Amino acid sequence: MVKLGDKVRCIYSGFVGYAVSKTEFVNGCIQFGVVPPVNKKAQAYPEEVNIDESSLEVVEVKKKRIKKDDIGGRTTPAPRMRGF
Repeated sequence: MVKLGDKVRCIYSGFVGYAVSKTEFVNGCIQFGVVPPVNKKAQAYPEEVNIDESSLEVVEVKKKRIKKDDIGGRTTPAPRMRGF
């Protein structure tokens, strides 16, 4: 099953890219917007290509980021709580 952020390949055309959007139609058809990697030398962003979910295979699963606990630093009491 394809998830957003996964690197995918079309089994018919060989197009490789990243799934960046998902469209679900009323009739049950599901399409993913796939964008190829950016070529920095071309200085242009590639366009999104919509491909049916049934013709996509996952090449690489998106890496999960582990969210660190935010300690937030030391808390300072309000002025009225300081005993003034």
